[in-house]
Amino acid sequence: MTKRSPATATATVTWAGANARRLARQQLHPDTVGTASPFTAPGGAVAAMLGAHAQVLSAAELSVGLRAEGLTRTDVRTALWTDRTLVKTFGPRGTVHLLPAADLPRWTGALSAVPAGSTPFSKDAGMTPDQVEEVVAAVAAALTGTELTIDELSEEVVARTGPWAGDLVMPGFQAMWPRWRQVLHLAGHRGALAYAPNRGRRATYTNPGCTPLPGPGALAALIERYLYAYGPATPAHFARWLAAPRPWAAGQFAALAASGAIEEVTFADEGTAWVVAGDTDFPDTPVRGVRLLPYFDAFTIASQPREKLFPGAAYERALAGGQAGNFPVLLVDGTVAGVWHQHRSGRRIAVTVEPLKPLPAAGLRALEEQVERVAAVMEGTAELTVGPVTVGPHA
Repeated sequence: MTKRSPATATATVTWAGANARRLARQQLHPDTVGTASPFTAPGGAVAAMLGAHAQVLSAAELSVGLRAEGLTRTDVRTALWTDRTLVKTFGPRGTVHLLPAADLPRWTGALSAVPAGSTPFSKDAGMTPDQVEEVVAAVAAALTGTELTIDELSEEVVARTGPWAGDLVMPGFQAMWPRWRQVLHLAGHRGALAYAPNRGRRATYTNPGCTPLPGPGALAALIERYLYAYGPATPAHFARWLAAPRPWAAGQFAALAASGAIEEVTFADEGTAWVVAGDTDFPDTPVRGVRLLPYFDAFTIASQPREKLFPGAAYERALAGGQAGNFPVLLVDGTVAGVWHQHRSGRRIAVTVEPLKPLPAAGLRALEEQVERVAAVMEGTAELTVGPVTVGPHA
């Protein structure tokens, strides 16, 4: 259990204790393998991890399935497109995520209240605050009650605002995009836009009909949920996860501390960090076992300090310039100890795992079980090869 110093009455949390609790709360602790998962539907797993990164939807499906025994990619797709208990939209860092539909008002209230950072675009490509509001309103109106491709939406936005919105000034993938598209993610954060089912291979968008909750309360709830899932954490950790200004995040934490909603602890080498008030119980026993996590899994992105989760050679091999998520990772005893890759052909899934150190016989057996788990989630048949992963990041 967590220790307290009589002199300070502040809990002291070790990295091992924090890491074990984070893994357990997302049903990723190796001790939970084969046990009944508390997540019986995709929405519960997505809520626990604070959104599943879904730029590559198959990676999000795997992130969800690995946290909930018995769920497959079909269950995730059904929740997303049929039951509509999940929403695909722009989440933390302005990146595409799956979010629980029931939580969307809270998410949009919090995300739309995060201060915008400096724009990466030239002055000539910029938009005035009034133009931003005009475009968001046009997006909301154009998507109400319908589903549009990006080109169809662009035509509607330009028609409802003016030719300036269609100026090709924004660098895109091997092309220039119209000016208005730089606020596409903001429309998602405002609850005006979400993804709809693909039309063939083309993405479509719709208006989810979401009214964001007031920003202050929604932000407070998001910070508390973040600390429950990934605490102890500092304002800098939270700012990095959310792509928000650090001084702003520090102010948010200070306000919550003053209200008694969060409390201070001493955490590993970080010094002062924060947890939800009263949430100071951490495991004593170290993590033992093997896990596989896919591209951009929420745990590898949000868990800090990153050099503890990616120790030694893992920091060089499994990160891309310090950025997590670009490689699927092998966890051994709770920390990153290798990378892996999968290639699908029909139902056959060829899985190559590259441990940074040789695995003992028990570790290899556990790895084989994990590969079978991946295959079950992805509804295929796996073949495991232990050896070098020759593809680059995000391949």
